[in-house]
Amino acid sequence: MPIRRFGGHRSLVSHSQTSKLSYGYRKMNVSKSGYRVFSANSTAACTELAKKITERLGVELGRSVVFQEPNSETRVDVKESVRGQDIFIIQTIPRDVNTAIMELLVMAYALKTSCANNIIGVIPYFPYSKQCKMRKRGSIVCKLLATMLAKAGLTHIITMDLHQKEIQGFFSFPVDNLRASPFLIQYIQEEIPDYRNAIIVAKSPSAAKRAQSYAERLRLGLAVMHGEAHHSELDMADGRQSPPLSRTTTGHTGLELPLMMAKEKPPITVVGDVGGRIAIIVDDIIDDVDDFVAAAEILKERGAYKIYIMATHGLLSADAPRLIEESAIDEVVVTNTVPHEMQKLQCPKIKTVDVSMILAEAIRRIHNGESMAYLFRNIAVDD
Repeated sequence: MPIRRFGGHRSLVSHSQTSKLSYGYRKMNVSKSGYRVFSANSTAACTELAKKITERLGVELGRSVVFQEPNSETRVDVKESVRGQDIFIIQTIPRDVNTAIMELLVMAYALKTSCANNIIGVIPYFPYSKQCKMRKRGSIVCKLLATMLAKAGLTHIITMDLHQKEIQGFFSFPVDNLRASPFLIQYIQEEIPDYRNAIIVAKSPSAAKRAQSYAERLRLGLAVMHGEAHHSELDMADGRQSPPLSRTTTGHTGLELPLMMAKEKPPITVVGDVGGRIAIIVDDIIDDVDDFVAAAEILKERGAYKIYIMATHGLLSADAPRLIEESAIDEVVVTNTVPHEMQKLQCPKIKTVDVSMILAEAIRRIHNGESMAYLFRNIAVDD
C-alpha cells in the first residue's frame, strides 16, 4: 500500500480510496455549478415569456432589477451571486428596440464582470435582422449588433427564425436558430377547420421557399403572388450604382458599360388556383401589414373564402391592429417571441401560439451539454 503525505503527515491511502476521494471532489464541484435564468427587462409584458420558460424548467427567475435613470440611461442591478454558473438572459424585444438592446448589453456585461461561467442570450426575435445587407452608403447594422453582443460578454445565442439564416455567420460564437414552424403547423392542423381544403400562399417570390416548406409538410398546394403591390427588399438599391453614374471628368472617360434596364413589375398576379379554398399566407415577420392586407384583397377577388396569416414574429407596429380588423383577413396567428398583448386587445383576430416549450428545452440541453440535433429533426437546409 503506498504511503502518501498530506500536510506533512504520513498516511496510508490505497489507490482505490484516492480515486474515490477525487471522484467525490469532482462530483462536489459539479453540484456547485448550476444555471440561472434572468430577464433583461423588468416590465410585465416582457417578463411573461421568461416566466413561462422558468416554469417549464422548474427554476425561479433570477433576481435582478432593470430600469431607466431620469436621463434615460439603462441601469441593471443583479441581486444574487452568479459566480461560475451558466447564465441565460431572456430578452424579448418590445417597441423600444434600442432600449431593449442596451438592457441586454448592460446585463451581459454586469454578469461577465461578476464571473459568470457562460452567458447565453435567449433572444427569440433578433432585432435589426432586416438590416443584414448593404444599402447604398449605409451599414450592415446586424453585423454591428453581433459584434457588440460578443464584446459585452455573450458566449452563445438562442434565437428563432432569423430573417436570413446567413446572419449566423456574423457571430464569433455559436448561434442556435430554432424554428417555430412545428408549432404553427400544429395550429393549422388543430384549429383551422377543413384545413385539407387550404392552400399555402407566398405573398412574394422571396417567401416561396418558406411557403413550400409548409405546403410539403401539410401535403397542400402552393400559390405564389407577384406584382406591383409588393415591394420586396431585394428590389431596394444595394449600392451597386455608387458612386453616381454621372460624373464630370477630364480626359479618358473609361469603358462604356451596357446600361442596366430599370425593373418594371407587372400587375399583381397569383400563380396557383385559390378559388374555393382557404388561403394561408406564411411569413417570418408581420410588422407593416399593408402588403398583407393588399394580398388578402387579391385572394378574396380570386375566390378564396377564408384568409389566414401565419408568422413567427408579430411586431404589428403603428396601426396594424386596426388595419387587420378592417381588412379581409380572418385571422392572424403569431408566436409569443414578441409581446403583443396590447395589439390583441385592439384586434380580436390576432391569436398567439406559445413557443416557450422549445426555448426551455434548448436551455436545458445547452446547460447539460446535450445535443441540439433533436430540436432540428426533419428540418432541411432550405427551411
